[in-house]
Amino acid sequence: MAGLSILIPIFNREVAELVHALLAQLPDWPGPTEIRLLDDGSAEKYRAANRPLATLPRVAYEELAANVGRAAVRNQLVAKAQYEWLLLLDNTSQVSDSRYLARYAAACGQAPVVAGGVRYADQAPATLALRLRWLYGRQREALPLAQRQAAAYDQLLVNNLLIQKVLLQQFPLDERLRGYGHEDTKLGWQLTAAGVPLCHLDNPIVHAGLETATAFLEKSEQAVRNLAQLLRQDNLGASSRLVQAVRRLQRARLAAGLQAVLTLGEPLLRRNLLSAKPSLKALDALKLLWLLREGAGR
Repeated sequence: MAGLSILIPIFNREVAELVHALLAQLPDWPGPTEIRLLDDGSAEKYRAANRPLATLPRVAYEELAANVGRAAVRNQLVAKAQYEWLLLLDNTSQVSDSRYLARYAAACGQAPVVAGGVRYADQAPATLALRLRWLYGRQREALPLAQRQAAAYDQLLVNNLLIQKVLLQQFPLDERLRGYGHEDTKLGWQLTAAGVPLCHLDNPIVHAGLETATAFLEKSEQAVRNLAQLLRQDNLGASSRLVQAVRRLQRARLAAGLQAVLTLGEPLLRRNLLSAKPSLKALDALKLLWLLREGAGR
């Protein structure tokens, strides 16, 4: 069977637990395997903690001199990968059981792209600042298999994605998208346009690295800027529900008025999202405001 390269970019996180869990399951892949780690400009304390992983069998660990961003670090990992199948993971991932790689090995004959999904802890975090990220993950990312299959390409995440290397060589992640957000969205659009088969699998990893609400809001705003950039540069993103909403408002000549109203309400929306009981409707309203400010959808 074709070989498997597990690719994990690292930024300010210790990954020994994840790497050892994966090493224990490598024999379940019926072919050659490797785990490739690439540090993207982490603080020295994290680099020092992760460097010993380079001594483990079938593990390659390297460091970049400076941070290059989510898309570029993954593209560099793809270029270094030895084998035909790639398993993309975030450094916040936790393997949930001992059959994780075995399920991928059994499913890889179904399509050249297999998405395993993600899940979050059942209980809300005790730290209030982490509640928003947990709630968003539970309601917007940890979707049931049937729901992911119904909109297969729209729900694509580069975290926990098994994909043939040739496809990421043909469709590298867009390095023009700096910061956080939508490099995986664009990959989904490209695979759709090329007619590449994709299947979803009930094989989630656990997302273990929750961010504070403040950090998550900053990343969410960056993601909206990236979405607007895709619209301007490539005319991609038109199928996004957020973009569709903006375009309906523009056609009805209501965009400017709603932007003014949302601007007045922005402090209240942010206050809600930083509270102990955040509402994702408040986050949706902020995203709409951010995209209206970008002038996207015209």
